[in-house]
Amino acid sequence: MYDKNEIQLFEDKRIRMEWDEKSEEWLISVVDVVEVLVGTDNPRRYWSDLKRKLKSEGSQLYENIVQLKIQSSDGKKYNTDVASTEQLLRIIQSIPSPKAEPFKMWLAMVGKERIDETIDPELTIDRALETYLKKGYTREWINQRLQAIQVRKELTDEWQDRGVEQGKEYAILTNEITKAWSGMTTRQYKSHKGLKKENLRDNMSTLELVLNMLAEATTTELAKVHDAQGFSENKNVAQRGGKVAGDARKTIEADTGKPVITSKNAADFSKLLTNVIEDIEQSENDEGKA
Repeated sequence: MYDKNEIQLFEDKRIRMEWDEKSEEWLISVVDVVEVLVGTDNPRRYWSDLKRKLKSEGSQLYENIVQLKIQSSDGKKYNTDVASTEQLLRIIQSIPSPKAEPFKMWLAMVGKERIDETIDPELTIDRALETYLKKGYTREWINQRLQAIQVRKELTDEWQDRGVEQGKEYAILTNEITKAWSGMTTRQYKSHKGLKKENLRDNMSTLELVLNMLAEATTTELAKVHDAQGFSENKNVAQRGGKVAGDARKTIEADTGKPVITSKNAADFSKLLTNVIEDIEQSENDEGKA
């Protein structure tokens, strides 16, 4: 995990970035990236020329670029153009450099994949399965995660049909559910696990994932049964649905004497899995020598 204002290194070059709590986005110094990709001694001049070029092409990108005071090599802080990951990838598309080519190829590949998934949605599930396997998740956990995705989709479909606005209202209702079952807001939960941009559900244990599914599935069912309409009624339902899973969590904790909510995240789960596999392999080797 990265700290605020942390300087990342790329080919021994500094890439300054800062975490924006409000947008939950890394904001990255544009001139630092330009310097790495272009190899120029005057990245500010290059970026200034590129901004004019983008504007002449009708791009609205520069108007959305913000400035932050970021520490420079002399220890002082200066206003610096920063970009989100999405904005930065757009900028890289306009940089004619061999070092930028891998990024452009990757963007082309991702674009093709999204078009393929639009034609055949089943590919989305296959790709998700493959991605989780590459990250070291167990098949049992992946099965639960894919079910969680389906449960979430059913809930958001219900919200859409009941007049809840996608975006901010979805986020508020999700936060209400999370708070009701876990005892923490979504942001507090992510902070507890040391997360920033990462997906919270991808960093839950199996039990956490199951309780979150119970909360969302119950909310969906209550919305149907009580015909909740609009944001206000669905907010009340979200709190009640989350409470059902919250009561289950408390019962489990009372019986086991252990908290269900863990600070462990995906990196820890992967490490645990690796240790188990290594123990099994060592045991098999020992048996072979006996």
